[in-house]
Amino acid sequence: MKKIPPLESHLTSIWLVEDNLQYRKSLAGLINGTEGMHCPHSFISCEEAIKALSEHPAPKVILLDIGLPGISGIQGIEKFKELSPSTLIVILTIYDDSDKVFDALCAGASGYLLKDSTPEKIIDSIKEVLAGGAPMNMKIAHKVLELFAQFKKKKADYGLTEREKEILQHTVAGLTKQQIADKLFLSFHTVNTHLKNIYTKLHVNTLSGAVSKVYKENIL
Repeated sequence: MKKIPPLESHLTSIWLVEDNLQYRKSLAGLINGTEGMHCPHSFISCEEAIKALSEHPAPKVILLDIGLPGISGIQGIEKFKELSPSTLIVILTIYDDSDKVFDALCAGASGYLLKDSTPEKIIDSIKEVLAGGAPMNMKIAHKVLELFAQFKKKKADYGLTEREKEILQHTVAGLTKQQIADKLFLSFHTVNTHLKNIYTKLHVNTLSGAVSKVYKENIL
């Protein structure tokens, strides 16, 4: 006799990563009470959810908070995407500042909601992201538009020389110091000195900090 799959296999699986117990229970109840959806797992941290991804079928959608114990939600996005590229991530948080919106979307989030969203908005957003959309609160949508507008503004000027801009451009492109030195017919020491000067002018201490600033402030 052919085995009949459990009812849950016909439903869209939604996982929750939320450290507020009451809110997590409320969300799970909302999802389980919606036709065509179910919430088989919910977690207090990204670490728990990451472990579960190696033990259970991946969900279609993860509703993810940002301010979590341990790994933050933004850091968690990249982990989830590595383990399950097809899983869609929708941020559900209290944070509405531009940096977090920018970082979450750049990390791979498909939507960004605030926790003051109505239950109807949350369910509609899950349906929207499953249909290929990018759900956002109106306030967050305005933030995104503001970010795009900033990218079109005059490039930030940190007093970089043409040589420093050239080296920074190659750095952002992923070249190593030695590769840059070979390409520009410079010594490794010279390239290293230029990079130290670039970090000082950009007020950063690391390569990732410099690259992030280039993208955020349209420096090059």
